[in-house]
Amino acid sequence: MSAKQQHNNILLAIAGFLIVVIIVALIGFLALDRDPDLIQGQMEVEEYRVSSKVPGRILELRAKEGDFVHKGDVLAIIDAPEVKAKKVQAESARNAASALHEMADNGAREETIRGAFELLQQAKAANDIARKTFERVNNLYNEGVVTAQKRDEAQAAVEATNAQVKAAQSQYDMARNGARIEERKASSAQVSQASGAIMEVNSYLNETVQVAQMDGEVSEVYPKVGELVGTGTPIMTVSMLDDQWATFNIRENQLKGLALGSEVTVFVPALDKEVKMKVYYMKDKGSFAVWKATKANGQYDQKTFEVKARPLKKLEGVRPGMSVILKKSDLSEKTQEAVKPEKK
Repeated sequence: MSAKQQHNNILLAIAGFLIVVIIVALIGFLALDRDPDLIQGQMEVEEYRVSSKVPGRILELRAKEGDFVHKGDVLAIIDAPEVKAKKVQAESARNAASALHEMADNGAREETIRGAFELLQQAKAANDIARKTFERVNNLYNEGVVTAQKRDEAQAAVEATNAQVKAAQSQYDMARNGARIEERKASSAQVSQASGAIMEVNSYLNETVQVAQMDGEVSEVYPKVGELVGTGTPIMTVSMLDDQWATFNIRENQLKGLALGSEVTVFVPALDKEVKMKVYYMKDKGSFAVWKATKANGQYDQKTFEVKARPLKKLEGVRPGMSVILKKSDLSEKTQEAVKPEKK
């Protein structure tokens, strides 16, 4: 092979390589830098989780996955013997507090009142004898028969018995009047406290029977019968199929034609139908959701926005997770005009 032929082969190889590079570059330019015409999202429905405030063991599950339940239907029953024991303790405490309150209201026993009365009569009798004795001794003292010492002793006895009468009278009055007002209030407060404890325990007992809070479909059941569940542990999830919306994650350079209140037409492949929806929510997903990073050639970060839209009419047969297709070509100028403010 001559040198001229080798030179021509080298030129052909270089030319072929350049052609391949140009073709790959064109494909990359057309495929990578062109935004897709389709925006895919998915259907969502509102859900709530059924859980209990008290720990216990699953005694019975009255709903299974796929069942439609109505508000107030019993979904699960939990066995919580500790709560039942607490109720017995709370009821015993209330009974004890009620007995103390009744005792404070009723006052002293009749036997106690009679005993205090007899002591009062005894003190009065002693006082009468002491006064009479003092009168006799005082007369004898005036006649010079007894000394002043004897007279003073008799007078002291009168004063001592007077004090005994007053003390017996106060004991009798206290027994007859019963407990003080403050003691009655305190006993009444103890009864209220014990009653509140019973109400608290009853609220926990109500949590052992889980009922549906709203109509919906049981989408998932977590524990099995006989398993232990803790406080706040989800037992099942109920999906409210009437509360529907579609969620799209859209790059900000694709938001043209979308605004709060705008109406769009989407396609649901699973149902093979087009549906009109209204945008009601738009929010950026934060810096962690940047679609394209900043480049040195002057391009800017393109963030991703979460866009939610609700069907204008209830969509029958929809299931959460179904794909929803939005075509950018459907975001016409009419859609943009629908959300522009009217000129005055």
